Amino acid sequence: MTTLRNLPAWARWPLYVLAGILLLTIVQSISDTGRLTAVSTSREMLRWAVPIFLAGLGGLFSERAGVVNIGLEGMLILGMWFGAWGSITYGPWAGLAIGMIGGGLGGLLHAVATVTFNVDHIISGVAINILAPALTRYLSDELWASPTTSPRTQSVGDWDVPFLAGGTIFGWESPDLLKSIGDREWWYLSDIAELARGLLRGTHWVAIIALLLVPFTSWLIWRTRFGLRLRIAGENPQAGEAQGVDIIRYKYIGVIISGILAGLGGAFISTELSGLFQGGNSAGRGFIGLAALIFGNWRPGGVLVGALLFGYVFGLDLKDLDGTASHALLLVNTVALAGVAAWALSRRRTTDAILATILGVGALAWWLSAETVPNWWSNILPYVLVLLVLVFFAQRLRMPAADGLPYRKGES
Repeated sequence: MTTLRNLPAWARWPLYVLAGILLLTIVQSISDTGRLTAVSTSREMLRWAVPIFLAGLGGLFSERAGVVNIGLEGMLILGMWFGAWGSITYGPWAGLAIGMIGGGLGGLLHAVATVTFNVDHIISGVAINILAPALTRYLSDELWASPTTSPRTQSVGDWDVPFLAGGTIFGWESPDLLKSIGDREWWYLSDIAELARGLLRGTHWVAIIALLLVPFTSWLIWRTRFGLRLRIAGENPQAGEAQGVDIIRYKYIGVIISGILAGLGGAFISTELSGLFQGGNSAGRGFIGLAALIFGNWRPGGVLVGALLFGYVFGLDLKDLDGTASHALLLVNTVALAGVAAWALSRRRTTDAILATILGVGALAWWLSAETVPNWWSNILPYVLVLLVLVFFAQRLRMPAADGLPYRKGES
């Protein structure tokens, strides 16, 4: 009998998504909330997920080349400032490009420190995370007479998908099929339509570009000569050097691409989300991008799934003024942990099954004993997800073998 694991990824992941929406629909029917599958929730999920995903994807390029990059937060901040300055000075698309350059300069600095001078990767990343806010504060004070806030930026705009989400074609307003299905309030089907409509209506162009980067990156890293050489720099650089690969060059390329993608994520924040550069507005998305990278097992599709999960929690909390939707998530957590316990038992991992059961019972008890949850729970839930993945699925995670190890040309 064919199992889900035997199916190709393009067929398997939609089934996972449909199963997840079914769980949300069931929990929503039990709980007193309609926000778990609301249009606003999925729209905010994507808005939050884009910079997280771009930072995580940047980390993927760097770590596939063997360089740990915890400086993604600093590179994202550089992208925020340079993206805002470029948008104000030259226009929105130029702002995105200049933001990428700003992040790329941060990546170049990290590459010089770690690849050329063999500075510890963590120390270099921390230094960039400290330097970036200080530099952008100085530049803001010099150019905008405010150390923390820029003038309003310009946006590249968004797009509504015709026929599915009511987009226009040469000025003609097309039908909105998903809204029609959502308005009928069909159980489960309307929830699917609402979540899909949030993704397809008012979709930022940068979000579309980010989603297209998933198949492109998968092809680039696993189907091209460039990708093979980049991966060997992070897996076995000495073997690559013996085959004539310029390992230092590919490490530089990987880290600079990392900064460019993080810079694009920062430019997205300052030009599309907030509409201005504001100190502290990164909200730790660079660090969350690192968490998404680990969650996604150093693969583009996995990084996207991790970013969307984190974005879903933050997007839900943004509209959850009374705490009822976050409370409903406790029941979702209970069911998910029950699934983990069953999975662990099927593989005779008794300790993991017991731990998942205890956590699931705790989540269920919290859900039964309280009507709402405090705001801090939604803020820490993404990090709790990463910890749970590390606890239960660490055996399935595989970072590049030489990631973070010093490399010197000619040394075995």
